[in-house]
Amino acid sequence: MYTLNILPIAFEDIKSNANWYSTQKRGLGLKFTSAVRSEIKKITKNPFAFVIRYDKHHTCVMKKYPYMIHYLVDEELKTVTITAVLSTKQSPDIWYSKR
Repeated sequence: MYTLNILPIAFEDIKSNANWYSTQKRGLGLKFTSAVRSEIKKITKNPFAFVIRYDKHHTCVMKKYPYMIHYLVDEELKTVTITAVLSTKQSPDIWYSKR
């Protein structure tokens, strides 16, 4: 299993998305963060199971929510770094402008 790092900007992505879901329905934000954690566990167990989409960034499409988890893998250090959690409905330009 790989060690996990979450960049502050990616943590903010998770937090703001969870807050938005919380405004839609009580408890939905917690369900969203739980789903993110579940997907991140899959990533840390097998980070190469997901495709590379941007440069060296892998992406994991979430199953229950329209979001992708973007991450980098350092095979030498056995580390996964989460760089973003963005809606699949957003333009990819947003990903580049935030990073």
